[in-house]
Amino acid sequence: MKKTIEKWKKGTKVIFLIWLISFFIIQGFILSDAKLDSIDEINYIVVLGAGLKGETLSQTLLYRMNKALEYLYKYPNAKVVVSGGQGRGEDISEAEAMKRFLIQKGIHESRIIKEDKSTNTLENIKFSKDMLQKTEKKEIHEIVIITNGFHLFRAKLLARRNGLISYGIPSKTEIYLLPRYYLREYFAVIKSWIFDK
Repeated sequence: MKKTIEKWKKGTKVIFLIWLISFFIIQGFILSDAKLDSIDEINYIVVLGAGLKGETLSQTLLYRMNKALEYLYKYPNAKVVVSGGQGRGEDISEAEAMKRFLIQKGIHESRIIKEDKSTNTLENIKFSKDMLQKTEKKEIHEIVIITNGFHLFRAKLLARRNGLISYGIPSKTEIYLLPRYYLREYFAVIKSWIFDK
């Protein structure tokens, strides 16, 4: 019995050590992409949804939209895909709310492509690519992705898997939310590596 307990303790320590090493490696990947990429003018940006309260943008989504506005003002030929479906507690789709926000800020409707079916990051990327190619009637190879810094590594990974070269623009994340988001993103990255194609 004593030997069994010792083996169990040893096995538990080994499993914990493997988890700890994997945690720090993956966090390293996440942190390495949580920065602004060097970007020349690229004509297509994709803003990933981040929740609404009724029809109102969450603070996280508002930060993303402000980054999108900066880019759209700077590059008047650029078009934007606003990507996000309608979730629980949301009266309209995230994409619709983002589109309304941009129009109120002076972005012409012709520059906005609404993708309102996606429910996760993989669908954000896949459906946005499909919408872009359908709208523009040509193959799209490069996009700029706007999301929070902690989310960029996974978003760009999924973009690569879907045949896109992507550049990241990170939006602000409230400091008090960072530990929770980075922990959650660790598990999301593992899931995406294994399952999301």
